[in-house]
Amino acid sequence: MTSAHEFARALRAAYLALHRQTNDCFAKNGVTADQFVLLSALTDADALTQQELVRRIGSDPNTVRAMLLLLEGRGLIARERHPSDGRARCVRLTGKGRQVFKKLWTKSEPLRARLMTAFRPEEAAALLELLHRVAEAMAPPASNGRRTTKPKRTSAC
Repeated sequence: MTSAHEFARALRAAYLALHRQTNDCFAKNGVTADQFVLLSALTDADALTQQELVRRIGSDPNTVRAMLLLLEGRGLIARERHPSDGRARCVRLTGKGRQVFKKLWTKSEPLRARLMTAFRPEEAAALLELLHRVAEAMAPPASNGRRTTKPKRTSAC
């Protein structure tokens, strides 16, 4: 029987292997794997609040803020005050940000293809489901004591 310790170490090893390969892939472009994930999340929406972005990429607010400041300085994203919530910030990709993301997406295609060669299609679907279950099981308890990974809805930007 597999122990929880072995399971946790295997998940960490898999994550770190993918993270290192992705960082190496993007190093010459000055973008990290984590920044790529953030840019990717922004391609799925016209604009997101910083809080929504934190939830979508599974990172902490301080790390996301630091990445946003860096990416904003490079002209890849823009942050603006939320139209109805003065405390919130809306984040969107700039034209330059979209171009950089497309370039990185194309550049990382061989890495994604290599990852997928490890699985048959039905295994990939099963693994994805299992990883979602791990994320849900490990999510911090909500205020009602239940664990949830479902994002709270924030007003649109």
